[in-house]
Amino acid sequence: MKNGRRVRLGGGAGYAGDRVEPAVELTERGEIDYLVFECLAERTIALAQQAKRRDPSLGYDPMLETRMRAVLPVCRGRGVRIVTNSGAANPVAAAERVREIARSLGLPRIRIAAVTGDDVLQCLERPGLRLVETGGLVAALADRIISANAYIGAAPIVEALAGGADVVITGRAADPALFLAPLVHELGWRMDDWDRLGQGTAVGHLLECAGQVTGGYFADPGFKDVADLARLGYPIGEVHEDGSVVVSKVAGSGGCITEATCKEQLLYEIHDPASYLTPDVVADFSEVTVTEVARDRVRVEGGRGRPHPRTLKVSIGLLDGWMGEGSVSYAGPGAVARGRLALEIVAERLRLTGVRCTEIRFDLVGVDALHGPELSRRSGEPYEVRARVAGRAESREEAARIVNEVEALYTNGPAGGGGVAKQVREVVAVVSTLLPRELVKPVVQYLEV
Repeated sequence: MKNGRRVRLGGGAGYAGDRVEPAVELTERGEIDYLVFECLAERTIALAQQAKRRDPSLGYDPMLETRMRAVLPVCRGRGVRIVTNSGAANPVAAAERVREIARSLGLPRIRIAAVTGDDVLQCLERPGLRLVETGGLVAALADRIISANAYIGAAPIVEALAGGADVVITGRAADPALFLAPLVHELGWRMDDWDRLGQGTAVGHLLECAGQVTGGYFADPGFKDVADLARLGYPIGEVHEDGSVVVSKVAGSGGCITEATCKEQLLYEIHDPASYLTPDVVADFSEVTVTEVARDRVRVEGGRGRPHPRTLKVSIGLLDGWMGEGSVSYAGPGAVARGRLALEIVAERLRLTGVRCTEIRFDLVGVDALHGPELSRRSGEPYEVRARVAGRAESREEAARIVNEVEALYTNGPAGGGGVAKQVREVVAVVSTLLPRELVKPVVQYLEV
């Protein structure tokens, strides 16, 4: 391992469509040991399963090739290993594609590992499984379910790294597990050293959203100013044997790392900081300390943990009807009144023509779309608004009828409407259940270049 008893991790992506240049900057100037791409959201993998059904060679992150072509040569030259969950619904196909890319770039001696086993669709036949959100039976959704993926932990990634993998590609691995695995592997942590796993999970949670911790999601002009966001640098975590981490970024890159940015990210999407459930550990962040040690260098330590849960969360993707969405803009004097009239006209047209909606909403974007009319009326009237109608229906045809009524406002009034946009799409919803962890059996497959 490089640099004695410490590991330098780079957070190269926080979602599937994230920027590529900051990851290249990390590999070229960050002196990192591992580059981690976290690329999966809840719906992402359900959409990937749809792509795989259409074409068995697909189902992985569409930006996989772009990322790998950008970073593989430098990573190989500098001995930087890559860990990513961009395999999505098809880690094996993703690994095969990376092998093809490596060969096309003339990069020899690369070992790629694909971690599978998170696809647990067949396990949903187990009687009595209930939805976390509603308590209803999973079996009641059987004809609508398109995917079921369990959140796996760090262990199979550790196995792949111990097996010599230069690139590890998983499906639905838990976000912090992508960062925890290199720490377990390099620092020799046991998988039942709960306090170290808890602190390592804190490290992963700080880095997993990439630019969020370096000031991206933090920025709020006039309240929390952040410089040079167009050149936002992505984070580096320098982790020591006890799990303590100093979070930094490449010198001269945009953004900032402060006590406040780290605290905000530490609490991001955490329901209970004292009991953050992951496949590897129940992490406790309640006694974490965050200390600025220099400009853009923050030490985070004090995470603890308890034994991991007996069950694993399973993200279930299901078809949930069709949505039609249409919008049109109004500007100038009386824009709000004309926008409201447009919404009233569409609502009445849908009633008159008998469009069957299971759900419908009418918004004036810029007036009441986000916080509703009660809060919005406290502000002055805007000069321009966008009227939006979004409805859900059981068929594509019914959803299309919704957006066609928005388009008809062009010539059927009110005056001055422009810039109509409309779309009809199938709705992929996400729900979850819990499976006994012994039913989920990850497998590591290796490919050589």
